[in-house]
Amino acid sequence: MANVFKAPWALLVIMLLLHLVIPGVACGVGNLVFPDNTNLVTGMVLEFAVPTAVVSMMWVTIYGGNSALTLALIVIDTVLAPFLIPLTLRLFVGSRVTIDMTHMIRRLIFMVAVPALVAMTLNEVSRGRAQDTLPKKLGPFSKMALIFVVASNSSGVAPYVRHMTVERLEVAGLILCLAAGGYLVGMGIARFMGQDRDTQISMMYGAGMRNISAGAVIATTSFPGEVLFPVLIGTLFQQVLAALYGKILCDNSGKGQ
Repeated sequence: MANVFKAPWALLVIMLLLHLVIPGVACGVGNLVFPDNTNLVTGMVLEFAVPTAVVSMMWVTIYGGNSALTLALIVIDTVLAPFLIPLTLRLFVGSRVTIDMTHMIRRLIFMVAVPALVAMTLNEVSRGRAQDTLPKKLGPFSKMALIFVVASNSSGVAPYVRHMTVERLEVAGLILCLAAGGYLVGMGIARFMGQDRDTQISMMYGAGMRNISAGAVIATTSFPGEVLFPVLIGTLFQQVLAALYGKILCDNSGKGQ
């Protein structure tokens, strides 16, 4: 991570894409297609305002990306999320919805930043032993907790799925296109900057993947139920797109060799 900060341009570009460029595009598209539905526009912005997904490290490792860059991005973006998400929402939809920034910041600090800092501290104090032992012992619990989180968050969007409309199908299509565009923009800018293959992979996954669970909790606790629909619908596409773009990048690299 120290080496990443010596040449921080790739990291800064991903952060700008995550919290300014892509949410801005989502806001513009949402207002263009749904000018009279503030909830759907807010949900689209929130979907792309949350921090990068921790699971992006798994995909970067699978395809041999720049793990140091991805780790730095995850740590910084997660710790700053309590402040970046409310600011992004205030910038793009603050004039149309009421946002309790203090409440949102407190919730995000407890939900996102504190667990990340505790995990890093445990790993540092134990000199890496925590990373080797705790995942094995806590694996079953974490999987059950993940199922519970997904189920409890998804329950809020159930009425909108049961009563699917053309408008909501349009939302799903737009979320798919915007999510796919995030991977593509990350990879394209990395190539434009002349980054090596490892960094291209990290920038692609860093810009494309989102911590949708965090977005779902924010939508559930701070906004009307309809805001949750654009956020959770992204779970249908994220991992599929990650696998697809990884295969495309891998195939292109093979042809280049």
